[in-house]
Amino acid sequence: MAPPTEPELLEAAVTILRKAGDFTLQHFRHADLAIDRKGDGTPVTVADRGAERLVREELERLFPDDGILGEEEAEKIGTSGRRWILDPIDGTKAFTHGVPLYTNLLALEDEHGIAVGVINVPALGETVFAGRGLGCFANGAPVSVNDRPTLEGACVSTSGFTPWDDDAVLRVKNSGVQLRTWGDGYGYVLVATGRIEAMFDPVAELYDLAPMPIILSEAGGRFTSLDGEDGPGHGHGLATNGRVHDELLSILRG
Repeated sequence: MAPPTEPELLEAAVTILRKAGDFTLQHFRHADLAIDRKGDGTPVTVADRGAERLVREELERLFPDDGILGEEEAEKIGTSGRRWILDPIDGTKAFTHGVPLYTNLLALEDEHGIAVGVINVPALGETVFAGRGLGCFANGAPVSVNDRPTLEGACVSTSGFTPWDDDAVLRVKNSGVQLRTWGDGYGYVLVATGRIEAMFDPVAELYDLAPMPIILSEAGGRFTSLDGEDGPGHGHGLATNGRVHDELLSILRG
């Protein structure tokens, strides 16, 4: 069994990510915000780049031997056997449209897997975080998934329906669930805190999903790929309260 995470690592991650969130708020709904396009056509702003630089500088100061993988800059290879994985703004489209559900994401990976996960929702003043063996918390209070046993009446969220297989949308819709788009990192916050039952991303990068396995497991839920594999690096992810997980996986896969 993997050992518990050092509480100091979790505390540092929360502190750093909240600083990044405060930085993004300086640009949120700003009339002069410039939106650029990356090579893949996705949007990026000074807030994305500045928040990632802030997090990297803090991590390099506190943990100089650790690796860092982020969305906006080249990967730093470390020597400690640990790697931080960050997304400075998960939900840049929401951010640029003035929607307050965008998040900042940070995770720590060690030889046992994801050890620390933090989701910060700066515009709502909410931070959900977990460390291996330490539990899951929202703004310092313990939280857990809910105990709904079946999909009938359950709420399933997603970041958007464009990447979904059309048949999968209809299968899930016809299963009796409520479909919503409280998406990106915020959807996983809702599952971990028991407000909804499931969040599904059919297409996602490692930095979009890195905090989710430890947050969901420490909250009593479950996170896997669409193929039922553990870990955040499979290009897609499903988070649930655990009780509806296998049923929803089966429906999604047809």
